[in-house]
Amino acid sequence: MKDKIEQLFNKNKGVLQLTPTWVPRAFNEPGRRLRLHPDDYYAYGMKRGGICERWLGSVTAALNGPDTEPEEGMSHVLCDRESKETLLFADVVEALGERLIGRELYEKYGTWPTFAKLYDYDKPLFHHLHLTEEKAERIGRHGKPEAYYFPRQYNAYMGRFPLTYFGFDSTVTKEEVLDCIRNYDKFDTRITELSRAYRIQLGTGWYTPAGVIHAPASVVTYEPQWNSDVNTIMENVTMGEVNPSNMLTDCIPEEDRNDIEKIFETIDWEESVRKDYKEKYFRKPVERKGSGEGMSENWVAYGNEWIAAKEVTLAPGCRAVLKDSACYCALVIQGYGTYGSFACEAPQMLRFGQFSADEFFVSEEAAKEGIVIQNNSCCEPLVILQNFANNNKEVPAT
Repeated sequence: MKDKIEQLFNKNKGVLQLTPTWVPRAFNEPGRRLRLHPDDYYAYGMKRGGICERWLGSVTAALNGPDTEPEEGMSHVLCDRESKETLLFADVVEALGERLIGRELYEKYGTWPTFAKLYDYDKPLFHHLHLTEEKAERIGRHGKPEAYYFPRQYNAYMGRFPLTYFGFDSTVTKEEVLDCIRNYDKFDTRITELSRAYRIQLGTGWYTPAGVIHAPASVVTYEPQWNSDVNTIMENVTMGEVNPSNMLTDCIPEEDRNDIEKIFETIDWEESVRKDYKEKYFRKPVERKGSGEGMSENWVAYGNEWIAAKEVTLAPGCRAVLKDSACYCALVIQGYGTYGSFACEAPQMLRFGQFSADEFFVSEEAAKEGIVIQNNSCCEPLVILQNFANNNKEVPAT
């Protein structure tokens, strides 16, 4: 298999084409905006729930309960479209090592340590948090800092509740939150009454540190994140849907699951109640200077020590060289043309299991040399999202 991986890598000059990775969830309901065929949102079976997420450049398995398939959430590399041969992306990363992800990431993490997703829920998500690295280590997982970007291309409809709750109001006391946890199985605690909501602005984003409690809006969201799928859900009823108590404790060490104080300690209290939360974590696009003619680049996730993302827009009929200083995963969200040696296009409607031409992983060397991209449309821009790990030195600090 290693020879095949080497041949594929060399043939495409360090660029890999990935296939769509769909992830079902047993909670909430699909927003049906992922460009998946309407008949296929329950392709995993009714017991598994609807497909609400697409994972991009993932070497991480989904944490989806006892019925999770072995490679669920893990990306695959397309070897041959006609024979439908694919390889597990995690195996490709392991085989190529620093040739793919660069020496810095390989020596520090031994793998591609991040991925991105598109998530798509018609109702808002529950008030929850993701464990910090320190807390996640106790259950053999990684922490999950994450960033959000709200692409216009996927959000003609913004769902039932296009507002996100972040943290708690600065006047809220710890005892009020402890009461919500203590009464999780007794009555609707309405924990979001203690929070603060912000209306989503398309074309902007947020950074959410691990440990900060939040309840994301019903908006299709591009989410670069660290390699993890850990959640602690502290809202027991979300728009009429009851969240079972195991969702509060699944990511708590078994010996602490009945300890209200230990569950509370998963919250990063100082960050969750800070008065200047929006000032610190709201993200407007930041222009990257020096792009080629007809091309614009904007950083949309930045200002943290974990992850970054950029939106690239190429005008109709234009051709440009896209250069970056680190490896990344790319997703075409509008238009069509060529991406290196590949034809690329944003899909309108995919069947479950069908290959696309919108997702690529670019090695560090290929990124530095530059990828030639061509917009073959006469009227629409070619728009690409790129997500990086924490080794791109060009990412704005604030």
